[in-house]
Amino acid sequence: MDFELTEEQKQIKHSVREFAESEIKPHVMEWDEAQHFPEELRPKLAEIGLMGVLFPEQYGGAGMGYVEYVTIIEEIARVDGSVGLSVAAHNSLCSNHIFMFGSEEQKQKYLVPLATGESFGAWGLTESQAGSDASGTRTTAVRSNGGWKVNGSKNFITHAIACQTLVAMAVTDKEKKSRGITAFIFDKSMDGFRADKKENKVGMRASETSSVVFEDCYVPDENRMGPAGEGFLQAMQVLDGGRISIAALSVGIAQGAYEAAVKYAKEREQFGTPIADFQAIQFKLADMAVQIEAARLLTLQAAATKDAGKNAHQTQRSAMAKLFASEVAVRVAEECVQVHGGYGYTKDYPAEKYWRDSKLCTIGEGTSEVQRLVIAKNLLKSL
Repeated sequence: MDFELTEEQKQIKHSVREFAESEIKPHVMEWDEAQHFPEELRPKLAEIGLMGVLFPEQYGGAGMGYVEYVTIIEEIARVDGSVGLSVAAHNSLCSNHIFMFGSEEQKQKYLVPLATGESFGAWGLTESQAGSDASGTRTTAVRSNGGWKVNGSKNFITHAIACQTLVAMAVTDKEKKSRGITAFIFDKSMDGFRADKKENKVGMRASETSSVVFEDCYVPDENRMGPAGEGFLQAMQVLDGGRISIAALSVGIAQGAYEAAVKYAKEREQFGTPIADFQAIQFKLADMAVQIEAARLLTLQAAATKDAGKNAHQTQRSAMAKLFASEVAVRVAEECVQVHGGYGYTKDYPAEKYWRDSKLCTIGEGTSEVQRLVIAKNLLKSL
């Protein structure tokens, strides 16, 4: 096993770090305070291939793999979790769903503009009554005039306002339960499709999150992805990749918090010496570093498994990476606040933002509890 990035991957890491430091870091707190979704970053992200990381050049993408992808998400999240979340959601959810299950016509019409950065994409699975139980979807799609009439709503949708393209699941056969859920592609030109309430979040505030409402929204059958009834199964496969991106997001947030803690510990003096000289602080930093490295390795393993097409292990490794890395992010961010002491509870230092941002990682794209269920189910099945 080779645990080192290749020279090309190291160059990608370096380039994205430079981009994040120059284009994102100066605006982090400004965007966070104003809950400003930095749509002005879109052409800059597109220019360096970050709007279509995972997709072949024939669809306008950068043609990279998951190892490169998690490296990119980590470097962005190290500076700002909000932008990291937006890049992850755009690539691994909406765009990836179309890439994995869309027809060639759908890819040309919708994936190409997404991968080239002409627009942001959104993905809708969660509803007010269907969170961890995603099979409890209530949004309905009824056949009408050669297409479908959709009614219902989706909650906690990243890019619901800014997106031009949305992939969302709707019930087409209630009797079949999860086997009666179908995926559709929506665009903002459709009547009866609109974004609704924007959430006022604790963290990740520069990543736009809103609800979506469908009111007699007509969707042509050509916008149905795959056979009717396969939407839930598709969504679960899409989430396997999405969980890897949240693991990478978690590692990035943890790395940023760790670096902030080290910097502060070297600068802050008490009893006439930097607090980095105190064993209590050194032990905290050591534990943080070990946990981050373990989370990074789990994430890279899941990414390498995805690149190798080892589907038998994918769900398990993605869930493990997401579970461990997200909980590490929370622990490390909290310790970062502790190292900063009273200043860690103020907005004068970055500790509090890493802390606020980290918690979403244990919730989005499957809570920690859901990851444990997935892992346990796979373990018991294999024994």
